[in-house]
Amino acid sequence: MEAKQLIRMATAARENAYCPYSHYAVGAALLCEDGRVFVGCNVENASFGATLCAERAALAAAVTAGARAFAALALVGGPEGEEAGEVCPCGICLQALSELCGREMPVYTPVGDTPVGRTLGELIPNAFQL
Repeated sequence: MEAKQLIRMATAARENAYCPYSHYAVGAALLCEDGRVFVGCNVENASFGATLCAERAALAAAVTAGARAFAALALVGGPEGEEAGEVCPCGICLQALSELCGREMPVYTPVGDTPVGRTLGELIPNAFQL
């Protein structure tokens, strides 16, 4: 699957974001090695610690479905009502992804019309490991 297609899926998921506090809508699309794609969006909560980021929503959906091998992640975000753009996973999401995804897994985000990819290892070079 091409990065642009994965970004389109993340953009569609972003439309379902529940973000009444930050007004910052995020969508994610997680590609499994078997070709399945799981999407997620951010779901905020008045208790900010209970907020679920789009990346972890997609990861939880994938794991719930039995997926354990991942090939790529697309992530888009921005203020509600505006075009989706470049965004980076937060530290909690990076740590969660590092538990299940390889350091070489690409994380794509759009810069204009161009997908830009960085590896998970580049985004979290010193992930906590047990």
